[in-house]
Amino acid sequence: MKVKTILVSQPEPKVENSPYFDLEEKEKVKIDFIPFIHVEGVDAKEVRLQKVDLSNYTAIILTSRNSVDHFFRIADEMRYKVPDSLKYFCQSEAVAYYLQKYVVYRKRKIYVGKRTFQELSPLIKKYKNEKFLLPSSDKLKPEIPETLDSLKVEWKQAVFYKTVVSDLSDLRDVFYDILVFFSPSGIQSLFENFPDFKQNNTRIAVFGNSTVKAAKEHDLTVNIQAPTPETPSMTMALQKYIKEANKK
Repeated sequence: MKVKTILVSQPEPKVENSPYFDLEEKEKVKIDFIPFIHVEGVDAKEVRLQKVDLSNYTAIILTSRNSVDHFFRIADEMRYKVPDSLKYFCQSEAVAYYLQKYVVYRKRKIYVGKRTFQELSPLIKKYKNEKFLLPSSDKLKPEIPETLDSLKVEWKQAVFYKTVVSDLSDLRDVFYDILVFFSPSGIQSLFENFPDFKQNNTRIAVFGNSTVKAAKEHDLTVNIQAPTPETPSMTMALQKYIKEANKK
């Protein structure tokens, strides 16, 4: 069956040169962006209940832009003046770049991984005498605490924000040829919003092994998967599938 419409379960990209817009133009398909999940911050009182005193920590581990935003929000709510001496360990260049929204980059001690948390771990190990705080969501990938424990560093996780299922009732009578998911939470949101969802002719695209697992647990057939050696990005995987499907 040909592909004409795609729903990506994430916010619309803010950059003009997003590969999704190129895909839309090249393959003559319509792509909509609707987040299936969203983030809500917890308040400072809830963070205090987790026995977190920001002044106890000499280093912050930042795994996403959300962790950056919510660390500085909580610091503000707690009236904590973030010291210039604080070390920042950022999982990727994108996270480190985003940090500039809050700090003067050249005046801070910032350590940057390549992309995955595993790639950041040698930097953390190098500074193993620091006291690390990991501001995170309520849904943390298990490999992160496992990696930190294996490094034998002093660290604490604190939930600064939560992943919440979005209301998708507006989509009840709308159908797409492909639904694109990037996390198990997105799959969970689909079935919380539409418990009687039937895949029928809808193709399912997923990113990452944990998302594949969640899809299969809900008896979904995965038609498109990324990353693979041939298609390392979701847009590449979509384009490959669409070219095949639409040439028939």
